[in-house]
Amino acid sequence: MGEHSTDCSKPASQEELLAAYRHDAHKFTGNAHEFASEALDGILVNQSVPHGADGDAAALSRPSGEPTQTVTTHETPYRLSLLDGTSRYDPATFSRPILEEAINKLLTTTDADAMHRAWLSTTVASGFNESSYYPYTSLKYHTLLVAALYALYQEGHEFEDIKIVVDTAETIIPHRTIYSGEEFALRLDTTARGRPAARLGSRPWRSWSSVWSRLESHPLQTDSNRDEMLLDANLRRICSWSTALQYIEDFRRWVNQ
Repeated sequence: MGEHSTDCSKPASQEELLAAYRHDAHKFTGNAHEFASEALDGILVNQSVPHGADGDAAALSRPSGEPTQTVTTHETPYRLSLLDGTSRYDPATFSRPILEEAINKLLTTTDADAMHRAWLSTTVASGFNESSYYPYTSLKYHTLLVAALYALYQEGHEFEDIKIVVDTAETIIPHRTIYSGEEFALRLDTTARGRPAARLGSRPWRSWSSVWSRLESHPLQTDSNRDEMLLDANLRRICSWSTALQYIEDFRRWVNQ
């Protein structure tokens, strides 16, 4: 279980939430945290996130201990797709100046709720991984997990209290929703409000497949839709949280092409 203090439990402030969404700005360039810039256009970035939220979110997607390179031919911050194994970075679509402009726009939003919505809808952050050692992971969904865990910890909740909850597509809960699609949304919370849910467990680890399989009911039409059956079957095999959430997004885009 991640270590975090909740002695002064209270809702997170705008500034604290914004810092959570900006904490991994250095991963857009592949720089190590210790060599990363502390500001972007006058706005603080790459700050540590309190309560161990970053470490707990990382534990949901990556193994503990010293990282080892899992794809020997891939050493960049650009994410590999679990669908076809290719890089999500297309230089013909995103030249570096265009990419930098999009990244700056994403990170310099000054309203926390707007920042949350921007991260839910961004395609730019989907193109980057959490770590080049684990290139199928997603910076987008790692960041959303960090922000949700931080907001929950700040309010005094423990990891063992947290559930994944399946919401309707139109239900977006600020700093709780970690995935938003046309068919359903997913959030981390301590209350399910009558929605299907499953507890994350006693400690953060790569538990996606286990938690997904324990949901009270599923948002996918596995009885009648072959694509939904395939998506569900693969989600029951993926352990990494950010990889699985990104896989849902990629799969939906592939089906709708």
